[in-house]
Amino acid sequence: MPPRGLDPSGIILFDKPAGPTSFAVVASVRRRTGARTGHAGTLDPFATGLLLLLSGAATRLQPRFVGLDKRYVTEIDLSARTSTGDPEGDVIEDLEPPLREELEERLAAFRGVVELPVPAASAVKIGGERAYRLHRRGVAVEMPVRRMGVHELTLEAYADGIARIDLEVSSGTYVRSIADALGGHCRSLRRTEIGPFSVEEADPEQIIPPEDAIARIS
Repeated sequence: MPPRGLDPSGIILFDKPAGPTSFAVVASVRRRTGARTGHAGTLDPFATGLLLLLSGAATRLQPRFVGLDKRYVTEIDLSARTSTGDPEGDVIEDLEPPLREELEERLAAFRGVVELPVPAASAVKIGGERAYRLHRRGVAVEMPVRRMGVHELTLEAYADGIARIDLEVSSGTYVRSIADALGGHCRSLRRTEIGPFSVEEADPEQIIPPEDAIARIS
């Protein structure tokens, strides 16, 4: 019998709803399976979509999965910027939404490698403390700038100042940073893919064997 907490072992694809934190999802799966459980990248509470969870002995494989590219569909409200880059923050600037032609020009600058500040309401540690905790206390800090890779970016629709964008990005890219730099904030954000894994495959009851999951990313 495997040591306690190491079974069942494998990968779980979970479609997170808006509201709960990724850590709450991890905890709920851990309670249900009885196995140690980790993740290969979180989602903000307001965001939905694919979480890749590692169960049991497969948690040691986390480094193999955290660097995978990710695909998102986001709606960016270009009429206002918020303190968090999402609908949960305070409005800090009201703006006149650009015409579609101007927006297309702005978007062109974000295809490829860009350097943007990490959102203030993020899990990045500043002086040993999570940035979002400092933000909640009203502590202003200078956020680090991170290189982010945007492999694909498609404007699917644009009306009434709301841009619907499909984009594939490198691991560590903050879509909220892109929204803020565009002059808006993410009204919604859904992760549809992590590497070769799709949210359409998500099933919290199914555990993909570790060897099968590794084969898909090799």
